[in-house]
Amino acid sequence: MMPGHEVVDRVLSLASVDDTFVIVTDSSEASLRWAGNSMTTNGVGSSRRWTVVSIVRDSDGTKVSTLSSTSVDPDEIGAIVSTCENAARAAEPAEDAMPLIAGSREPDDWGAQSRPTTIDIFEPVTGDLAVGFDGTDQLYGFAHHQIDTVWLGSSSGIRRRFTQPTGSIEINGKRGGSSAWVGAATTGFDDVSVSTLLGDLSTRLDWASNRIDLPAGRYETILPPSAVADLMIYLMWTMEGRGAQEGHTALSRPGGTRVGERLGHLPLTLFSDPNAAGLEYSPFVATGSSNDSVSLFDNGMSTARVDWVREGVVGSLAYPRFLAEKYGTEPVVPGDNLVLTGGADTDLDAMIARTERGLLLTTLWYIREVDPATLLLTGLTRDGVYLVENGQVTGAVNNFRFNESPLDLLRRVTEAGATQKTLPREWKDWFTRTAMPPLRIPDFHMSSVSEAQ
Repeated sequence: MMPGHEVVDRVLSLASVDDTFVIVTDSSEASLRWAGNSMTTNGVGSSRRWTVVSIVRDSDGTKVSTLSSTSVDPDEIGAIVSTCENAARAAEPAEDAMPLIAGSREPDDWGAQSRPTTIDIFEPVTGDLAVGFDGTDQLYGFAHHQIDTVWLGSSSGIRRRFTQPTGSIEINGKRGGSSAWVGAATTGFDDVSVSTLLGDLSTRLDWASNRIDLPAGRYETILPPSAVADLMIYLMWTMEGRGAQEGHTALSRPGGTRVGERLGHLPLTLFSDPNAAGLEYSPFVATGSSNDSVSLFDNGMSTARVDWVREGVVGSLAYPRFLAEKYGTEPVVPGDNLVLTGGADTDLDAMIARTERGLLLTTLWYIREVDPATLLLTGLTRDGVYLVENGQVTGAVNNFRFNESPLDLLRRVTEAGATQKTLPREWKDWFTRTAMPPLRIPDFHMSSVSEAQ
Protein backbone atom coordinates (compact mmCIF):
# COMPACT_ATOMS: atom_id res chain seq x y z
CA MET A 1 0.00 0.00 0.00
CA MET A 2 1.35 3.42 -0.96
CA PRO A 3 2.53 5.25 2.20
CA GLY A 4 0.18 7.97 3.42
CA HIS A 5 2.56 10.83 2.79
CA GLU A 6 2.99 9.70 -0.82
CA VAL A 7 -0.78 9.81 -1.33
CA VAL A 8 -0.69 13.44 -0.15
CA ASP A 9 2.13 14.27 -2.53
CA ARG A 10 0.45 12.49 -5.45
CA VAL A 11 -2.87 14.30 -4.98
CA LEU A 12 -1.20 17.70 -4.70
CA SER A 13 0.89 17.07 -7.80
CA LEU A 14 -2.26 16.24 -9.79
CA ALA A 15 -4.36 19.14 -8.49
CA SER A 16 -5.27 21.85 -10.99
CA VAL A 17 -7.63 24.11 -8.99
CA ASP A 18 -6.76 27.11 -6.86
CA ASP A 19 -6.40 25.30 -3.53
CA THR A 20 -6.36 21.69 -2.40
CA PHE A 21 -6.31 19.82 0.89
CA VAL A 22 -5.58 16.13 1.37
CA ILE A 23 -6.25 14.17 4.57
CA VAL A 24 -5.09 10.55 4.78
CA THR A 25 -6.01 8.41 7.80
CA ASP A 26 -4.58 4.94 8.32
CA SER A 27 -6.44 3.00 11.04
CA SER A 28 -5.23 -0.14 12.78
CA GLU A 29 -7.68 -1.91 15.12
CA ALA A 30 -7.63 -4.83 17.55
CA SER A 31 -10.56 -6.17 19.57
CA LEU A 32 -11.60 -8.81 22.07
CA ARG A 33 -15.18 -9.81 22.84
CA TRP A 34 -16.53 -12.17 25.48
CA ALA A 35 -19.92 -13.45 26.61
CA GLY A 36 -21.03 -15.79 29.38
CA ASN A 37 -17.48 -16.07 30.78
CA SER A 38 -16.01 -17.20 27.49
CA MET A 39 -13.99 -15.36 24.86
CA THR A 40 -16.04 -15.32 21.65
CA THR A 41 -14.10 -13.31 19.07
CA ASN A 42 -10.83 -11.52 18.65
CA GLY A 43 -9.07 -10.02 15.70
CA VAL A 44 -7.06 -7.24 14.11
CA GLY A 45 -7.66 -5.20 11.00
CA SER A 46 -6.44 -2.16 9.12
CA SER A 47 -8.03 0.36 6.79
CA ARG A 48 -7.35 3.63 5.00
CA ARG A 49 -9.63 6.57 4.32
CA TRP A 50 -8.47 9.63 2.44
CA THR A 51 -10.24 12.83 1.55
CA VAL A 52 -9.61 15.40 -1.16
CA VAL A 53 -10.87 18.97 -0.70
CA SER A 54 -10.87 21.00 -3.91
CA ILE A 55 -11.34 24.78 -3.78
CA VAL A 56 -12.12 26.96 -6.78
CA ARG A 57 -11.92 30.75 -6.44
CA ASP A 58 -13.52 32.64 -9.35
CA SER A 59 -15.77 35.60 -10.06
CA ASP A 60 -18.77 33.74 -8.64
CA GLY A 61 -17.08 33.26 -5.27
CA THR A 62 -15.18 30.50 -3.51
CA LYS A 63 -16.56 27.03 -4.18
CA VAL A 64 -15.68 23.77 -2.52
CA SER A 65 -16.12 20.05 -3.00
CA THR A 66 -14.91 17.11 -0.94
CA LEU A 67 -14.57 13.50 -1.96
CA SER A 68 -13.52 10.59 0.25
CA SER A 69 -12.25 7.18 -0.76
CA THR A 70 -11.06 3.93 0.79
CA SER A 71 -9.21 2.88 -2.34
CA VAL A 72 -5.58 1.82 -1.98
CA ASP A 73 -5.02 1.64 -5.76
CA PRO A 74 -2.61 4.43 -6.82
CA ASP A 75 -4.07 4.35 -10.33
CA GLU A 76 -7.41 5.61 -9.02
CA ILE A 77 -6.03 8.77 -7.42
CA GLY A 78 -6.14 10.85 -10.61
CA ALA A 79 -9.78 10.06 -11.34
CA ILE A 80 -10.83 10.88 -7.76
CA VAL A 81 -9.00 14.23 -7.85
CA SER A 82 -10.56 15.09 -11.22
CA THR A 83 -14.07 14.20 -10.03
CA CYS A 84 -13.67 16.31 -6.90
CA GLU A 85 -12.41 19.30 -8.87
CA ASN A 86 -15.27 19.14 -11.38
CA ALA A 87 -17.75 19.06 -8.51
CA ALA A 88 -16.09 22.13 -6.96
CA ARG A 89 -16.40 24.09 -10.20
CA ALA A 90 -20.15 23.38 -10.26
CA ALA A 91 -20.76 24.06 -6.55
CA GLU A 92 -22.46 27.03 -4.91
CA PRO A 93 -20.20 29.59 -3.15
CA ALA A 94 -19.08 28.51 0.31
CA GLU A 95 -20.24 30.61 3.24
CA ASP A 96 -17.13 29.82 5.28
CA ALA A 97 -14.53 30.74 2.63
CA MET A 98 -11.27 32.03 4.07
CA PRO A 99 -7.62 32.16 2.98
CA LEU A 100 -5.77 28.93 3.70
CA ILE A 101 -3.56 28.59 6.75
CA ALA A 102 0.08 29.25 5.85
CA GLY A 103 2.35 26.29 5.23
CA SER A 104 4.20 24.55 8.02
CA ARG A 105 7.57 22.79 8.08
CA GLU A 106 7.43 19.13 7.17
CA PRO A 107 7.58 17.16 10.45
CA ASP A 108 10.47 14.80 11.09
CA ASP A 109 8.19 11.74 10.96
CA TRP A 110 6.35 12.83 7.81
CA GLY A 111 7.71 9.92 5.76
CA ALA A 112 7.42 7.24 8.45
CA GLN A 113 5.02 4.34 8.08
CA SER A 114 1.80 4.32 10.11
CA ARG A 115 2.00 2.56 13.47
CA PRO A 116 -0.04 -0.65 13.80
CA THR A 117 -1.64 -2.12 16.89
CA THR A 118 -1.63 -5.85 17.61
CA ILE A 119 -3.62 -8.32 19.67
CA ASP A 120 -0.74 -8.29 22.17
CA ILE A 121 -1.90 -4.85 23.33
CA PHE A 122 -4.45 -6.66 25.54
CA GLU A 123 -1.88 -8.74 27.42
CA PRO A 124 -2.09 -6.57 30.58
CA VAL A 125 -5.81 -7.37 30.99
CA THR A 126 -6.35 -10.93 29.74
CA GLY A 127 -4.95 -12.66 32.83
CA ASP A 128 -7.36 -10.96 35.22
CA LEU A 129 -10.21 -11.45 32.76
CA ALA A 130 -9.51 -15.20 32.84
CA VAL A 131 -9.72 -15.11 36.64
CA GLY A 132 -13.08 -13.35 36.34
CA PHE A 133 -14.32 -15.99 33.92
CA ASP A 134 -13.71 -18.62 36.63
CA GLY A 135 -16.14 -16.84 38.98
CA THR A 136 -19.90 -17.28 39.34
CA ASP A 137 -20.95 -13.89 37.93
CA GLN A 138 -21.67 -13.95 34.20
CA LEU A 139 -19.38 -11.51 32.40
CA TYR A 140 -19.98 -9.88 29.03
CA GLY A 141 -18.02 -7.17 27.29
CA PHE A 142 -15.31 -6.14 24.91
CA ALA A 143 -11.98 -4.38 24.67
CA HIS A 144 -10.97 -2.28 21.70
CA HIS A 145 -7.78 -0.56 20.62
CA GLN A 146 -7.24 1.67 17.61
CA ILE A 147 -4.32 3.68 16.30
CA ASP A 148 -5.09 6.37 13.73
CA THR A 149 -2.22 7.96 11.81
CA VAL A 150 -3.26 11.17 10.06
CA TRP A 151 -1.40 13.06 7.35
CA LEU A 152 -2.60 16.53 6.30
CA GLY A 153 -1.22 18.37 3.30
CA SER A 154 -2.29 21.45 1.35
CA SER A 155 -1.36 23.45 -1.71
CA SER A 156 -0.45 26.28 0.69
CA GLY A 157 2.43 24.17 2.02
CA ILE A 158 0.86 22.60 5.11
CA ARG A 159 2.42 19.29 6.10
CA ARG A 160 1.23 17.89 9.44
CA ARG A 161 1.01 14.42 10.92
CA PHE A 162 -0.35 12.98 14.16
CA THR A 163 -0.78 9.49 15.63
CA GLN A 164 -3.78 8.95 17.92
CA PRO A 165 -4.08 5.80 20.08
CA THR A 166 -7.53 5.12 21.55
CA GLY A 167 -8.53 2.21 23.77
CA SER A 168 -11.35 1.12 26.05
CA ILE A 169 -12.66 -1.84 27.99
CA GLU A 170 -16.24 -2.42 29.14
CA ILE A 171 -17.48 -5.23 31.36
CA ASN A 172 -21.11 -6.01 32.12
CA GLY A 173 -21.75 -8.42 34.97
CA LYS A 174 -24.95 -10.33 35.62
CA ARG A 175 -26.07 -12.13 38.76
CA GLY A 176 -29.60 -13.44 39.08
CA GLY A 177 -31.82 -10.74 37.59
CA SER A 178 -29.37 -7.91 38.25
CA SER A 179 -26.68 -6.36 36.08
CA ALA A 180 -23.94 -3.79 36.54
CA TRP A 181 -21.41 -2.07 34.26
CA VAL A 182 -17.84 -0.87 34.62
CA GLY A 183 -15.42 0.51 32.05
CA ALA A 184 -12.15 2.32 31.53
CA ALA A 185 -10.49 4.39 28.81
CA THR A 186 -6.83 3.98 27.97
CA THR A 187 -4.20 4.43 25.29
CA GLY A 188 -2.38 1.14 25.88
CA PHE A 189 -4.04 -0.98 28.64
CA ASP A 190 -0.96 -0.99 30.89
CA ASP A 191 -2.82 1.47 33.15
CA VAL A 192 -6.03 -0.61 33.37
CA SER A 193 -6.67 -2.77 36.47
CA VAL A 194 -9.23 -5.40 35.51
CA SER A 195 -9.13 -6.79 39.04
CA THR A 196 -10.26 -3.39 40.36
CA LEU A 197 -13.01 -3.19 37.75
CA LEU A 198 -14.23 -6.68 38.64
CA GLY A 199 -14.14 -5.80 42.33
CA ASP A 200 -16.35 -2.75 41.69
CA LEU A 201 -18.66 -4.91 39.59
CA SER A 202 -19.01 -7.50 42.35
CA THR A 203 -19.73 -4.82 44.94
CA ARG A 204 -22.54 -3.39 42.85
CA LEU A 205 -24.04 -6.83 42.28
CA ASP A 206 -23.88 -7.42 46.03
CA TRP A 207 -25.84 -4.21 46.57
CA ALA A 208 -28.48 -5.44 44.10
CA SER A 209 -29.33 -8.44 46.30
CA ASN A 210 -31.81 -6.12 48.02
CA ARG A 211 -34.43 -4.60 45.72
CA ILE A 212 -36.25 -1.38 46.62
CA ASP A 213 -38.97 0.28 44.53
CA LEU A 214 -39.09 4.08 44.53
CA PRO A 215 -41.44 6.53 42.80
CA ALA A 216 -40.42 9.27 40.39
CA GLY A 217 -39.37 12.55 41.97
CA ARG A 218 -36.40 14.72 42.81
CA TYR A 219 -33.65 13.00 44.77
CA GLU A 220 -30.29 13.97 46.14
CA THR A 221 -28.12 12.07 43.67
CA ILE A 222 -24.45 11.25 43.39
CA LEU A 223 -23.23 11.01 39.81
CA PRO A 224 -19.98 9.03 39.30
CA PRO A 225 -17.38 10.34 36.81
CA SER A 226 -18.69 8.26 33.87
CA ALA A 227 -22.22 9.67 34.13
CA VAL A 228 -20.85 13.19 34.59
CA ALA A 229 -18.80 12.76 31.40
CA ASP A 230 -21.85 11.79 29.34
CA LEU A 231 -23.68 14.94 30.44
CA MET A 232 -20.72 17.34 30.10
CA ILE A 233 -19.87 16.03 26.61
CA TYR A 234 -23.37 16.97 25.45
CA LEU A 235 -22.88 20.42 26.96
CA MET A 236 -19.60 20.94 25.10
CA TRP A 237 -21.14 19.78 21.82
CA THR A 238 -23.74 22.57 22.10
CA MET A 239 -21.26 25.36 22.91
CA GLU A 240 -21.25 26.80 19.39
CA GLY A 241 -20.85 30.53 19.09
CA ARG A 242 -23.14 31.02 16.12
CA GLY A 243 -26.19 29.37 17.70
CA ALA A 244 -25.66 31.35 20.88
CA GLN A 245 -25.21 34.64 18.98
CA GLU A 246 -28.39 34.02 16.99
CA GLY A 247 -30.47 33.15 20.05
CA HIS A 248 -31.01 29.48 19.28
CA THR A 249 -29.34 27.74 22.21
CA ALA A 250 -29.11 27.61 25.98
CA LEU A 251 -25.89 29.66 25.70
CA SER A 252 -27.90 32.63 24.37
CA ARG A 253 -29.16 35.58 26.35
CA PRO A 254 -30.69 38.91 25.32
CA GLY A 255 -28.13 40.96 23.47
CA GLY A 256 -25.51 38.23 23.13
CA THR A 257 -24.23 35.05 24.71
CA ARG A 258 -23.76 33.70 28.21
CA VAL A 259 -19.97 34.03 28.11
CA GLY A 260 -19.04 35.68 31.40
CA GLU A 261 -22.14 34.44 33.23
CA ARG A 262 -21.64 32.61 36.52
CA LEU A 263 -23.27 29.19 36.63
CA GLY A 264 -22.77 28.11 40.24
CA HIS A 265 -20.86 28.77 43.43
CA LEU A 266 -18.32 25.95 43.01
CA PRO A 267 -15.11 26.97 41.14
CA LEU A 268 -15.46 24.23 38.51
CA THR A 269 -13.50 24.47 35.26
CA LEU A 270 -14.53 22.52 32.16
CA PHE A 271 -11.81 22.50 29.52
CA SER A 272 -10.31 20.76 26.50
CA ASP A 273 -6.54 20.59 26.11
CA PRO A 274 -4.60 18.71 23.39
CA ASN A 275 -1.70 18.37 25.84
CA ALA A 276 -3.64 16.95 28.81
CA ALA A 277 -1.58 14.02 30.12
CA GLY A 278 -2.99 10.68 28.98
CA LEU A 279 -5.78 12.39 27.04
CA GLU A 280 -3.79 13.98 24.21
CA TYR A 281 -5.43 14.70 20.86
CA SER A 282 -4.41 16.17 17.51
CA PRO A 283 -2.54 19.48 17.77
CA PHE A 284 -4.08 20.67 14.49
CA VAL A 285 -7.42 20.79 12.68
CA ALA A 286 -7.98 18.06 10.08
CA THR A 287 -11.53 17.96 8.74
CA GLY A 288 -13.19 17.18 5.44
CA SER A 289 -16.39 19.10 6.18
CA SER A 290 -17.62 22.33 7.70
CA ASN A 291 -20.18 23.12 10.37
CA ASP A 292 -20.82 25.85 12.92
CA SER A 293 -17.94 24.63 15.11
CA VAL A 294 -15.18 23.90 12.60
CA SER A 295 -14.44 24.83 8.99
CA LEU A 296 -12.43 22.90 6.42
CA PHE A 297 -10.79 26.23 5.52
CA ASP A 298 -9.18 26.03 8.99
CA ASN A 299 -7.34 22.80 8.20
CA GLY A 300 -3.84 22.91 9.65
CA MET A 301 -4.71 25.50 12.30
CA SER A 302 -3.21 24.63 15.68
CA THR A 303 -5.47 23.48 18.47
CA ALA A 304 -5.05 24.78 22.02
CA ARG A 305 -6.58 24.61 25.47
CA VAL A 306 -10.14 25.94 25.66
CA ASP A 307 -11.80 26.77 28.97
CA TRP A 308 -15.49 26.25 28.24
CA VAL A 309 -16.29 27.05 31.87
CA ARG A 310 -13.64 28.76 34.00
CA GLU A 311 -14.03 28.63 37.80
CA GLY A 312 -17.81 28.48 37.53
CA VAL A 313 -18.15 31.10 34.77
CA VAL A 314 -18.94 30.43 31.09
CA GLY A 315 -15.60 31.03 29.40
CA SER A 316 -15.66 30.21 25.68
CA LEU A 317 -17.74 29.15 22.71
CA ALA A 318 -16.56 27.46 19.50
CA TYR A 319 -15.96 29.66 16.44
CA PRO A 320 -14.31 28.74 13.14
CA ARG A 321 -12.35 31.62 11.63
CA PHE A 322 -15.14 32.87 9.37
CA LEU A 323 -17.60 33.14 12.27
CA ALA A 324 -15.00 34.63 14.59
CA GLU A 325 -14.46 37.35 12.00
CA LYS A 326 -18.22 37.88 11.66
CA TYR A 327 -18.79 38.24 15.40
CA GLY A 328 -15.59 40.09 16.25
CA THR A 329 -14.02 37.43 18.42
CA GLU A 330 -11.14 34.94 18.33
CA PRO A 331 -11.36 31.53 16.63
CA VAL A 332 -11.89 28.65 19.07
CA VAL A 333 -11.44 25.03 17.95
CA PRO A 334 -13.59 22.36 19.66
CA GLY A 335 -11.59 19.83 21.65
CA ASP A 336 -11.36 16.06 21.40
CA ASN A 337 -11.06 15.60 25.14
CA LEU A 338 -12.94 17.04 28.09
CA VAL A 339 -11.82 17.60 31.69
CA LEU A 340 -13.74 18.96 34.69
CA THR A 341 -11.69 20.15 37.67
CA GLY A 342 -12.15 22.31 40.77
CA GLY A 343 -13.63 19.79 43.18
CA ALA A 344 -12.35 18.70 46.57
CA ASP A 345 -9.82 15.92 47.13
CA THR A 346 -12.45 13.33 47.97
CA ASP A 347 -13.59 10.14 46.28
CA LEU A 348 -16.94 8.54 45.53
CA ASP A 349 -16.89 6.35 48.65
CA ALA A 350 -16.39 9.37 50.91
CA MET A 351 -19.28 11.18 49.25
CA ILE A 352 -21.52 8.14 49.79
CA ALA A 353 -20.47 8.02 53.45
CA ARG A 354 -21.67 11.62 53.92
CA THR A 355 -25.09 11.00 52.36
CA GLU A 356 -28.07 10.77 54.72
CA ARG A 357 -30.49 9.62 52.04
CA GLY A 358 -30.09 9.75 48.29
CA LEU A 359 -29.36 7.84 45.09
CA LEU A 360 -26.13 6.62 43.55
CA LEU A 361 -26.65 6.67 39.79
CA THR A 362 -23.99 4.67 37.95
CA THR A 363 -24.62 4.92 34.18
CA LEU A 364 -26.89 6.67 31.69
CA TRP A 365 -28.05 5.75 28.21
CA TYR A 366 -30.27 6.89 25.35
CA ILE A 367 -29.61 10.56 26.10
CA ARG A 368 -31.56 12.91 23.82
CA GLU A 369 -32.23 16.65 23.73
CA VAL A 370 -35.73 17.81 24.65
CA ASP A 371 -35.40 21.60 24.57
CA PRO A 372 -32.39 23.35 22.96
CA ALA A 373 -33.34 26.66 24.57
CA THR A 374 -32.54 25.26 28.03
CA LEU A 375 -30.41 22.27 26.96
CA LEU A 376 -32.94 20.02 28.69
CA LEU A 377 -31.94 16.39 28.15
CA THR A 378 -33.81 13.18 28.76
CA GLY A 379 -32.52 9.65 29.05
CA LEU A 380 -32.64 6.47 31.08
CA THR A 381 -30.66 5.06 33.96
CA ARG A 382 -29.05 1.69 33.33
CA ASP A 383 -27.25 -1.16 35.08
CA GLY A 384 -27.58 0.06 38.62
CA VAL A 385 -29.31 2.82 40.58
CA TYR A 386 -28.74 2.38 44.31
CA LEU A 387 -30.30 3.79 47.46
CA VAL A 388 -27.94 5.34 50.01
CA GLU A 389 -29.14 5.65 53.61
CA ASN A 390 -27.07 6.92 56.54
CA GLY A 391 -23.85 6.64 54.57
CA GLN A 392 -24.43 3.07 53.34
CA VAL A 393 -25.76 1.62 50.11
CA THR A 394 -28.80 -0.38 51.17
CA GLY A 395 -30.04 -1.79 47.87
CA ALA A 396 -30.77 -1.35 44.18
CA VAL A 397 -33.79 0.62 43.07
CA ASN A 398 -35.81 0.58 39.85
CA ASN A 399 -34.66 2.43 36.75
CA PHE A 400 -35.89 5.92 35.90
CA ARG A 401 -36.27 8.30 33.02
CA PHE A 402 -34.56 11.57 33.89
CA ASN A 403 -34.99 15.15 32.66
CA GLU A 404 -32.05 17.44 33.37
CA SER A 405 -29.94 20.16 31.80
CA PRO A 406 -26.15 19.91 32.25
CA LEU A 407 -26.07 23.70 32.49
CA ASP A 408 -28.53 23.59 35.37
CA LEU A 409 -26.56 20.80 37.03
CA LEU A 410 -23.50 23.07 37.10
CA ARG A 411 -25.67 25.76 38.66
CA ARG A 412 -27.05 23.45 41.37
CA VAL A 413 -24.17 21.10 42.17
CA THR A 414 -23.31 21.21 45.88
CA GLU A 415 -20.22 18.97 45.96
CA ALA A 416 -17.57 17.82 43.51
CA GLY A 417 -14.92 15.23 44.25
CA ALA A 418 -11.50 14.49 42.82
CA THR A 419 -11.11 14.39 39.03
CA GLN A 420 -10.14 11.04 37.48
CA LYS A 421 -9.91 9.55 34.01
CA THR A 422 -13.16 7.87 33.07
CA LEU A 423 -15.01 6.23 30.19
CA PRO A 424 -18.32 7.82 29.16
CA ARG A 425 -20.76 5.01 28.50
CA GLU A 426 -23.31 6.65 26.22
CA TRP A 427 -20.84 8.50 23.98
CA LYS A 428 -17.93 6.03 24.10
CA ASP A 429 -18.12 5.23 20.38
CA TRP A 430 -17.48 8.91 19.54
CA PHE A 431 -15.69 10.38 22.53
CA THR A 432 -13.47 8.54 25.02
CA ARG A 433 -10.90 11.01 26.37
CA THR A 434 -12.45 12.42 29.54
CA ALA A 435 -11.55 13.08 33.18
CA MET A 436 -14.35 14.00 35.58
CA PRO A 437 -15.11 14.20 39.31
CA PRO A 438 -18.14 12.67 41.01
CA LEU A 439 -20.86 15.28 41.58
CA ARG A 440 -23.58 15.68 44.19
CA ILE A 441 -26.84 17.12 42.88
CA PRO A 442 -29.37 17.99 45.63
CA ASP A 443 -32.49 17.52 43.48
CA PHE A 444 -31.79 15.42 40.39
CA HIS A 445 -35.07 15.00 38.50
CA MET A 446 -36.21 11.40 37.98
CA SER A 447 -39.24 12.27 35.89
CA SER A 448 -40.80 8.79 35.65
CA VAL A 449 -40.20 5.18 36.55
CA SER A 450 -38.77 3.08 33.72
CA GLU A 451 -39.48 -0.59 33.16
CA ALA A 452 -36.14 -1.01 31.34
CA GLN A 453 -33.90 -3.64 32.91
